[in-house]
Amino acid sequence: MRKLLSVISILLFFASCSHKPSADLIVHHAKVYTVDSAFAVAEAFAVKDGKIIAVGKNDEILNQFTAANIVDAGGKAIYPGFIDAHAHFVGYGRGLFEVDLFDCKDWEEVVHRVKAFEVEHPKLTWIRGRGWDQNKWPSKKFPDNAPLNVLFPDKPLLLQRIDGHAAIANAKALEMAGVKAGQKIDGGEIETIDGNLTGVLVDNAVELITKIIPKPTKADYEQWLVAAQKNCFAQGLTTITDCGLMYTDVAAIDALQQEGKLQMRLYVMLSDDTANFNRYLAKGPYKTDRLFVKGIKAYADGALGSRGACLLAPYIDKPGWTGFLLSPQSHFDSLAQMLISTDFQLCTHAIGDSGNRVVLHVYNKYLKGPNDKRWRIEHAQVVNQQDFSLFGSTSVIPSVQPTHATSDMYWAKDRIGEERLRGGYAYKQLLQQNGWLPLGTDFPVEDISPVKTFYAAVMRKDAKGFPATGFQVENALSREQALKGMTIWAAKADFLEKEVGSIEVGKKADFLMLDKDLMQVADTALLGAKVMGTWVGGKKVY
Repeated sequence: MRKLLSVISILLFFASCSHKPSADLIVHHAKVYTVDSAFAVAEAFAVKDGKIIAVGKNDEILNQFTAANIVDAGGKAIYPGFIDAHAHFVGYGRGLFEVDLFDCKDWEEVVHRVKAFEVEHPKLTWIRGRGWDQNKWPSKKFPDNAPLNVLFPDKPLLLQRIDGHAAIANAKALEMAGVKAGQKIDGGEIETIDGNLTGVLVDNAVELITKIIPKPTKADYEQWLVAAQKNCFAQGLTTITDCGLMYTDVAAIDALQQEGKLQMRLYVMLSDDTANFNRYLAKGPYKTDRLFVKGIKAYADGALGSRGACLLAPYIDKPGWTGFLLSPQSHFDSLAQMLISTDFQLCTHAIGDSGNRVVLHVYNKYLKGPNDKRWRIEHAQVVNQQDFSLFGSTSVIPSVQPTHATSDMYWAKDRIGEERLRGGYAYKQLLQQNGWLPLGTDFPVEDISPVKTFYAAVMRKDAKGFPATGFQVENALSREQALKGMTIWAAKADFLEKEVGSIEVGKKADFLMLDKDLMQVADTALLGAKVMGTWVGGKKVY
């Protein structure tokens, strides 16, 4: 009898094993930061058909499921895929094939890099570049295009400042665009000195050149976006919010995703342009597995670095100058009135305290109290102390980029003064308005690294550890808040919190593994954290 019972037990055991549900992937012996509502830490999870089907302890998951692909994390930390809440994915990709002008120490180095680039790419009909920043040069003055005119008398070029809100063009490009000395443009500036064009264009004036540059081809888009995707996956990024695209850009993205050439998930804000409205507003938001077009991106003002940000009082280092709005206030009012009855999300770039005030008052006029429209202010960089409450009163979402604070801190006080700076880069104060805060980088303006975003948000220091005590540390975020800002809060800002942003049953299996635990490692070791692997929909992409 005992032998019979023993045989039956064995048969039952094997029968139960054979009926274990199968998963496509099991990850075990990890420290899994789920970033769920309890901020729970798990040990293992299982994935099937691109989605998470179970999360729990090692024994629970390993005993419950079988899988052909089993990953032993060896105790490493795993996080939901990082989400950049504000970036320029298409622009970043294009920039990988242009002149890299980041970290040039002076104007002479800019000219040298452009010359070297032209030698390597002699067949280009236009030369484009990005990344120069006069605030890092000894003179701190805008450049003059004279040397570019000598070197490139017959080839047009456009070199954008690091923030994209100013650029310098050579004489050939200015001639082709019909730009004249003394010409005026609303929401922009065409710089002249002694009656002569310097080539420097600020904000809306840059469009005089960009609109005559030949449109990209399908091959261009594929080259740009595949290269951008590779770099982003290497940083653990699985979803990017691309802020300000034309419908033609969206069509190119959609085609590449449908062809399986682009796996990156993208939330798109359409540029504030009639052609986009005609294409999308009547139809409503567009959504696929990897693409969500739901935002409308407007620009209230320019950037602080090029003194285009609109301020309530003059710049300290440019008396009498307050910057400017890029469109009349009536334009933002009309835009809000048009979108309030749609499902589209209004997202407005605002840097200066005047720019933020204008947008906040328009938003409050139409939102009329707490709501779930999730209208956003991108950057919310300098806010008057009287205006912070206008975010919370109508659930307006401040979308911020922590590395802007650590990039601007060297010169920001000289530009706007100590008193106004207290309301600048005030991430903790902004977080308190709604209880959540999406974080991004604004790449290519800043580095694409989410680890640098985390470090800047928590430590308020640059990559060299400056300043020793941190920059305005009263507005530093906790590690938990920073991680949420790069995952679930960023997802919520894009209306994607039910799909991505945390490691929970039913959500897409987007996650990454780091060699260091961001939540536990010493402050000094944070920037050394490396991505060991990135997965999108349960498939390893890096």
